[in-house]
Amino acid sequence: MTDQSNHPDLADEQAHIDRAYRALVDVRERALAVRNLTEGQRGGTFQERYERNYFDEKLVQMLNGLDIGDAALAFGRIDRTPDGGGNPEAFHIGRLAVADADSNQLIVDWRAPVAEPFYRATGRETMQLMRRRHFMMESRQLVAIEDELFGANRLGIGRDDGLDTPQLRGQSTLLAALSKGRSGQLGDIVATIQAEQDVIIRAPNKGVLVVQGGPGTGKTVVALHRAAYLLYTFRFPLADQGVLVIGPNRVFLRYIERVLPSLGESGVREAVLGDLVSDVHYGAVDSPLARRIKGDLRMVEVLQRAVRDRQRALKEPFELPYGGGYLRLQPGDTARVVKEAARRSRRHNELCRAVEGELVSMLMPMMRDEEHTLTTARARLREIPEFRSLVFRIWPALSAAELLHDLFGSKALLKSAGRNLLSDAEIEALYRPRAAELGTAKFSDADVALLDEARHMLGPKPRKGGVIEEADEIETYGHIVVDEVQDLTPLQLRMVGRRSLNGAMTVVGDIAQATGPFAPHDWSDVLALLPKNRDATVAELSVGYRIPRQIMELAARLLPTAAPQQTPPTAVREGDAEPRIIKTSREQLFAGVAKEARTLVAELATGRVGIVCPDNLVDALSSSLESNGVKFGRAGASALEATLTVVPVSLVKGLEMDGVVVVEPTDIYESVDAGPRGLYVALTRSTQRLVVVHSRELPVELRD
Repeated sequence: MTDQSNHPDLADEQAHIDRAYRALVDVRERALAVRNLTEGQRGGTFQERYERNYFDEKLVQMLNGLDIGDAALAFGRIDRTPDGGGNPEAFHIGRLAVADADSNQLIVDWRAPVAEPFYRATGRETMQLMRRRHFMMESRQLVAIEDELFGANRLGIGRDDGLDTPQLRGQSTLLAALSKGRSGQLGDIVATIQAEQDVIIRAPNKGVLVVQGGPGTGKTVVALHRAAYLLYTFRFPLADQGVLVIGPNRVFLRYIERVLPSLGESGVREAVLGDLVSDVHYGAVDSPLARRIKGDLRMVEVLQRAVRDRQRALKEPFELPYGGGYLRLQPGDTARVVKEAARRSRRHNELCRAVEGELVSMLMPMMRDEEHTLTTARARLREIPEFRSLVFRIWPALSAAELLHDLFGSKALLKSAGRNLLSDAEIEALYRPRAAELGTAKFSDADVALLDEARHMLGPKPRKGGVIEEADEIETYGHIVVDEVQDLTPLQLRMVGRRSLNGAMTVVGDIAQATGPFAPHDWSDVLALLPKNRDATVAELSVGYRIPRQIMELAARLLPTAAPQQTPPTAVREGDAEPRIIKTSREQLFAGVAKEARTLVAELATGRVGIVCPDNLVDALSSSLESNGVKFGRAGASALEATLTVVPVSLVKGLEMDGVVVVEPTDIYESVDAGPRGLYVALTRSTQRLVVVHSRELPVELRD
């Protein structure tokens, strides 16, 4: 393997790259010219307008995909011998496919089958490669070339020995990328994808693929690159079916938001679970006990009972003056209607019209002064407020928000639905006073999965005239990517599975980083709650690229306690500094944190530094930093865009920074929500420097 900034082919390769950039500009200009021709057109038939708008949308997507900004267009080349020998073929591998005006392929898209050996070939499995070449780029400038030679080739500059120990493909290129300062947002790894990562990226689009990966193994970027690969390989039907990426919180979404656009895919929906149930107001805060209950599978039965409790026969006779007489119903009549409807397999709201029809049929014989069909009688009775009130009492049309608002606002309803399922303390924790009206009611993050479960049970709420809008149905996707899946509650996993069109999902996480009351013991606990089919598989990323060896060894001391069945990833980077552990007093804790943060910011001038602390210390620590004139951002407001950011441990999972100060590790270790696994997460966020500042005695695993 050779790394040469004065490589003899440097000038020729730079010329080829320049030619590709010029061709890319030409393609963009031609696409823009076509759009300008159609943009001003108006009128025509509906079909013509639809086709014109569709064509314009595709042109915009194409233009967005061709706009790569400062990202490198090309990052390597492969020379291979075709089947049967002959002259070697050369293919330049890059971010997207580019051809010149004569249709000569200048750059091959990294996702194309011909590019696969660039990521997969080894000394033992050469995949017909003679040479693999890596480019080190600075924007459009080629600064160095790194060559890997395979077999006894004519160049005679060495060979890949094919050892079974972890090997880095394009080692110099990879380490150069890893040593760059963080920008505050996750970048793509398309130029440095390693073989075990590529296997996962190119896995078939069927069933549930679980990606287990320890800190620094790149599981998040692998999942995002997989989404880009699937859209390229299965453009039809995935472009129409849609791809959904679910992240744990909005800080995480802002952190990853540039990855897919940098790969030419801007049509993927990125969301937190709350975005998938968007017709309510959020902002309520639950107690820890309420949060736990709301994720428990027992709540499925509680909601089913709550729905049944709203299907009620009359307790008193119904009498309504009408014309020259009365319309009357006996409790037994309504009991038969409710019993018959409840036996049907359809959802609650889907039976509203049928129940109403049965009541109309019972009352029609009493409407003697008028001739009516069922349709005209229904229309006439709907004009009468007392009849509408009767139908609502017996079988009300309900939205999910109405069901939960009523349930949580009534201790009587909670006790009825939770009898023999929930304890008195749990029922009390779920209760919250009703809002004056539904439109002002606020729901919590833990309510999202309950709202979704209720909507699934109820079905869409009928609009006026019995019309149901298609948008009321739950939207499904052709492929779903879920990050930090190990932290989803059972009800949240059911919610995710409900959105899968065909069971094709990529879920990534780390059992050792699972926190909370529903932390799975192994991946079978997660798979049991996702779409079931025989194609479910678990793949593991075993090599850690981001975290230096010294930091990983310190954090790994926690694994026997946090996750005894898990082994830490093999770190392939040697750090340039050992982790530092600073003991201070409680009174001087924040001053010590400020001092260490300033030091890291000065040492890592081009990078990002994070202060990771227990959630209950965020406000006090922030106030102390402000009073001491330290400039910083807070993760909830500015993601990681500031040079120095205070990050509560509850939001740090999945993020990475150049330097990290972990504050009061024992508080994190003893926290109900975080625990030893939460501390393991906090200690594994840094790519370069780690400092631990504590006033309390360290957890026993971290003591020398």
